[in-house]
Amino acid sequence: MGRRYDRPMDEVVAIWGHEPEVVHIERVEARPGSTSPLDPPLQAVIEAALDERGITSLWRHQADAIASVRNGNHTVLVAGTASGKSLAYQVPIAEAIASEPKSTALCVYPTKALTNDQLRSFSRLGVDRLVASTYDGDTDTDARRWARRHANVLLTNPDMLHVGILPNHDLWKDFFHRLAFVVVDEMHTMRGIFGSHVAHVLRRLRRLAAHYGSDPTFVFTSAT
Repeated sequence: MGRRYDRPMDEVVAIWGHEPEVVHIERVEARPGSTSPLDPPLQAVIEAALDERGITSLWRHQADAIASVRNGNHTVLVAGTASGKSLAYQVPIAEAIASEPKSTALCVYPTKALTNDQLRSFSRLGVDRLVASTYDGDTDTDARRWARRHANVLLTNPDMLHVGILPNHDLWKDFFHRLAFVVVDEMHTMRGIFGSHVAHVLRRLRRLAAHYGSDPTFVFTSAT
């Protein structure tokens, strides 16, 4: 824990530390981060977009994961909260679409709030050809039709994938034919019966992708 967080945490402990639900308190000292270059480097437009966001270098886990995904490897990235895991898949997706705009990506998130946050993040990558859209229970009929026709990055959740997309795969056949990436974010939330359900949904997705002639790279991320 960095020094700048000591006072807020002291206040939290003072308020809640005596509660019976709190069984253990531990301070973890901050450690220096380790950065790593990419080979090949980021495309200029993406590098400029990240620089505008104050991201001038990549952490080692980001660079290693990006390299893995670039090489077409199914990749699992486990790193701490707010460690920039999203860049591990956003960068390869943006690079692929910048080079081949017909490529598509399907990103699955556990909550609508996270989906909307990632939509904003994708839009800030500076790739004009990248057209991202959410597809969930709040998406109206016209917006769903627009997404099917125009989006090359689709952000959804497991339930909508199960009941809204896969059963209507004939409406998505062009998207599935060009499917290059499947992202499952916050995979640690998908456990127990729900996790088993998601696993079967993903198997079904893979069968449909193969049916339409694609073999996407899968990327899983987790904070625990």
